[in-house]
Amino acid sequence: MKKSKSELREAIVDTAVTIAERTNWETVRLFDVATELNITLDDIRVYFREKEDLVDAWFDRADYQMLRDAETVEFFSLPSRERLQHLIISWLDALAAHRKVTRQMIGAKLEPGHLHIQIPAIMRISRTVQWMREAAHRDATFVRRALEETALTTIYLATFAYWMQDDSENSQNTREFLAHKLKMAESLDHMVYRTGYEENEAHPSTEPEPIPEIAATFESAPISKAVTQERQAKNRQR
Repeated sequence: MKKSKSELREAIVDTAVTIAERTNWETVRLFDVATELNITLDDIRVYFREKEDLVDAWFDRADYQMLRDAETVEFFSLPSRERLQHLIISWLDALAAHRKVTRQMIGAKLEPGHLHIQIPAIMRISRTVQWMREAAHRDATFVRRALEETALTTIYLATFAYWMQDDSENSQNTREFLAHKLKMAESLDHMVYRTGYEENEAHPSTEPEPIPEIAATFESAPISKAVTQERQAKNRQR
């Protein structure tokens, strides 16, 4: 039975990963994939311009699974930090069946002299992080958004690197590593902004309280005293 376009595209990726499991990712050749699927190289070219595109398709699956897992009612009942943890773990779980091949794919991207591969990879990381923020309903703006994106990218990459070497059951060590990093990041965010996402979601129209030291300084400033004295004088005249 002839495969549909989407089925054939997925079969090409699956076959490449299967060949890599038998050997390694470096030795995978598109003509071997074509032979196993009984198709031509031109059939593959319709979907993938080069072997590297297969890696992008492999990580696209993780993005897809992550976003699908974010569509449940249970997901939105989680606190903001736990949403991010759920999303990153879901992304990793989508790749878990072929962790060794995934590690080899990343290793190939990091080889010296492959700037034409590494620069798009950086852009891809940025896109995945943006989808994580969207799925978690993170709505920070301006400086807070930039700091959050930097922190989340760092945590995501550190967790990915840790996961690739993690042989604990159900990647439990990775889960604990990620939970610790996200908790630290949340604590730093609260320290700087004196409010968390849960408070913002519960009271979206409430302005954050000023830092006490700043408020005290403003209240004792000369201009504040002058305004107060002027108002008292007007009240006495009345």
